[in-house]
Amino acid sequence: MADPRAQSPVLLVVAAFSRYDEAMAWGRERLEQMFGPVGLTSAPFVFDQTSYYEATMGPDLRKQFFALRDLVSPDSLPAIKLRTNALESELAGRHGYPEPRPLNLDPGYLSLGKFLLATTKDQAHRVYLRDGIFAEVTLRYEAGGFEPWTWTYADYRQECVRAFLHEAREYYRQRLREA
Repeated sequence: MADPRAQSPVLLVVAAFSRYDEAMAWGRERLEQMFGPVGLTSAPFVFDQTSYYEATMGPDLRKQFFALRDLVSPDSLPAIKLRTNALESELAGRHGYPEPRPLNLDPGYLSLGKFLLATTKDQAHRVYLRDGIFAEVTLRYEAGGFEPWTWTYADYRQECVRAFLHEAREYYRQRLREA
């Protein structure tokens, strides 16, 4: 029998999407207030792989990734997801946008071998963590790059997303060395 071991900290990565630049900026600012400075940011890209969010968020959505500088414990993901959900609700509750959900924040974490997302929705490939939060391994690191599974969302299959996460993996390696 193997003994349990302490786990290395991981890189917190939050995918943010909206049709409003000011909502994205507000989300980034609030994330930094909660979790520390953003260390790496992806270029924004058009999020048009699904129409699922259009009813609550409107058309012409753009997505961007924020990798936070400060590493986190992997078991903090449920609490982080609950906090990002609260941020979404806070902005929506201000009624400053015509859509009921002006901002979506999807936290996950990156380790050397995988990129994992938190969600409130159960599926066969997701594992329950706690407090109504599940996790899925969205991408695996294999043969020098992040590779999708059959369940990986279409936007996470894009080369620009996988290239950013590869860059984030190198950033994470550097942060681990500094820690």
